[in-house]
Amino acid sequence: MSIAVNVINLSKKFYLYQDRAQTLKERIIFWNRQKTEEFWALRDINLTVPKGATIGLIGRNGSGKSTLLKIISRILYPTAGEVRINGRVSTLLELGAGFHPDFTGRENIFLNASILGLSRKETERYLNEIIEFAELAEFIDHPVRNYSSGMYVRLGFSVAVHVDPDILLVDEVMAVGDLAFQKKCLEKINEFRRKGKTIIFVTHDMSLVQRICDYVAWLENGELKADGKAHEVVNKYLDLVATREEERMLRERQRGELQAETTAWKELGEGKKEPEKPPSEGGFFEGKAARWGNRQVEITMVKMLNQQGEECYSFECGQPVTIIMQYVMHKEVSDLVFGIGIFRDDNIHCYGSNTDIDRCQIEGYPPSGVVECQIQNLHLLEGRYFLDVAAHTKEGIPYDYWTKCLEFTVFSRIKDVGIARLEHRWVVQVN
Repeated sequence: MSIAVNVINLSKKFYLYQDRAQTLKERIIFWNRQKTEEFWALRDINLTVPKGATIGLIGRNGSGKSTLLKIISRILYPTAGEVRINGRVSTLLELGAGFHPDFTGRENIFLNASILGLSRKETERYLNEIIEFAELAEFIDHPVRNYSSGMYVRLGFSVAVHVDPDILLVDEVMAVGDLAFQKKCLEKINEFRRKGKTIIFVTHDMSLVQRICDYVAWLENGELKADGKAHEVVNKYLDLVATREEERMLRERQRGELQAETTAWKELGEGKKEPEKPPSEGGFFEGKAARWGNRQVEITMVKMLNQQGEECYSFECGQPVTIIMQYVMHKEVSDLVFGIGIFRDDNIHCYGSNTDIDRCQIEGYPPSGVVECQIQNLHLLEGRYFLDVAAHTKEGIPYDYWTKCLEFTVFSRIKDVGIARLEHRWVVQVN
């Protein structure tokens, strides 16, 4: 196997200055007294990139992805270890990197191309193609300081891809610009792939990674957590993201319940009317919830459970979800309906149902109990949602209605658009 980039035991250390001297006088006075802290951006990274492969670098912000790309492009140098490169490298790491704001677009093409290794004669040969790809013909002789950020990246990307590199390094710039230009960028990337070029790029778009990458390297806190085939590593990464999101949601709920209970006892101590005490089991999304009804039937607890039966507030599109409502009757009623409603964070009503609509006839509810709404497949698309729950009469008169009682999130490995993912399949008939 021919290797394009070989990263061997790579580490990079930075020094963080707490009180950095700004003037020569301060440097002399505070010589050897400045407080510094070591920060390891990368630790013992070993990564092999085959020639002709497309590899995505993924991970949270601050995990070391851009630092690794800068070391490969020799903008930075490692503290330890080495990088071996086989071929010409072209980089697109920052908007307008290498551009001079007072130069025109045309002048910056020559400047940037020379930095990337093209001779003036080669640049002149590609000049018209670069301008046409960037769609800047009418602005090419204007200073780039007057360009928008989108125009900057169009020009920078156009120069980088026309250098005809063996290895292309890209850092998050494909997310910039209008949709038409993003499409052109992806087409150019795919053209590079067909030509057998090596591409290494940083992105947070997991659908793009799965679509065009052969391999993925996942960096976490400066260390290589996993690398391998794209779909395998991305799935591991998304599992961790989902776990962290679930933990965050649980912490927010617990904090909201504690604040609500503290406020209740404080008001009681000041001699005010005792407010409604938050439920001791489960809880509601504090600060956004509203509640009304005559309370002849009271909902005392609401929870959401995942397919393992664990309390959970972050779900993957298509997973089963169970909504638990605990209730108590303060007065016997014969006309009782339980319902749920799901709203997206922009107040779009995504779904609603109740026991009467679903013809779940129960003769004589016990004085207290638990009602479950079992959703076999939560086919909501990625986003932030709120849950309403209610106990009411068949005519809709509320006994107890909680709006936005719980907040939950949905993530998806497939980037559909809209509100819900509909079960479907594609059939192509060939005559």
